[in-house]
Amino acid sequence: MALYPQLIMDALATVTYAGTKKSLVESGMVADTPSVAAPQSKGEPWKVKVVLEFPRDTDPFLRSTVKAAEAAIKYHCGKDIDVEIVTEFKSVPRPEVGQMLPGVKNIIAVSSGKGGVGKSTVSANLAIALARLGYKVGLLDTDIFGPSMPKMFDVEDERPYAVKKDGRDLICPIEKYGVKLLSIGFFVSPTTATLWRGGMATSALKQLIADADWGELDYFILDTPPGTSDIHLTLLQTLPITGAVIVSTPQQVALADARKGIDMYRNEKVNVPILGLIENMAWFTPAELPENKYYIFGKEGCKALAQEMDVPLLAQIPLVQSICDSGDNGTPAALSSDTATGLAFINLAQAVVTVVNRRNKEQPPTHIVGMK
Repeated sequence: MALYPQLIMDALATVTYAGTKKSLVESGMVADTPSVAAPQSKGEPWKVKVVLEFPRDTDPFLRSTVKAAEAAIKYHCGKDIDVEIVTEFKSVPRPEVGQMLPGVKNIIAVSSGKGGVGKSTVSANLAIALARLGYKVGLLDTDIFGPSMPKMFDVEDERPYAVKKDGRDLICPIEKYGVKLLSIGFFVSPTTATLWRGGMATSALKQLIADADWGELDYFILDTPPGTSDIHLTLLQTLPITGAVIVSTPQQVALADARKGIDMYRNEKVNVPILGLIENMAWFTPAELPENKYYIFGKEGCKALAQEMDVPLLAQIPLVQSICDSGDNGTPAALSSDTATGLAFINLAQAVVTVVNRRNKEQPPTHIVGMK
């Protein structure tokens, strides 16, 4: 007796897969050419290995199909054959662009024209404040090269795990302070520079969006990198961003870059609404002189810019040592409404809710940006 792969394929062609009412061969379920190994010594059987690919690992017809395939090979090719059938499963494709995050109501990009203005601090505290107001909140640290959220939430040692959902392996976000959180910082060493080209960074970002179990959210906060970059374009081409808030200090250098950030979102090809400006480090108040205000970076620069750009000034956040300390310690200021800074972030969250509701009532949904 001599066996060869086509004989095995002919045998498998007699087996009907109940899921399609067609044969295994017609259904395209034979993933590779069957392997056939002749006996190495007298008395040993022929060995046959077949790889069958099923739509999903929970296929109700899997066990019966495997048994039928084994029986068909033995019936048509020889009952003494040693048959090994390996099962594989089709990977479920990612949702298409524009169909990601179906359970998310509002996507808010927190941006700044330049670094060092406290954008990530504002993002973390805004997310926590929204959660404290009773909303379901997710926070994505999109700064691939300088992730800071794991430290701000005191979860640097956490490692997200995968969950199986609808046939896909999804990353389960870390949850703390009522916020679902993901960051590339969970997957790279905190002491090593991330030396990635743009394509690698954008691919990692898309995975954190599309391959994560974000579930139902009222607000999905995107902590974006400073400036305008590939990351911003990827976000605009991947998600229908409800609106953007721009963070700046009152300093003229920061305000000049904030104008560029506003222009990026207002570009006719982008057309993402500007929800408002946030003036961070608006003034310095020492703990021993709580009534005093020292305008270290200038006075009300963001207020003037907001009027110039015809957008709301959502908040003026003071420069207070405790904001820095609480972020470094992983206990953001918004966790406490008993302090002036904590109350400032609660008020900011309420202002964001107000402008988002107004935006959704008065303006059409944002579309994905189509750029080459």
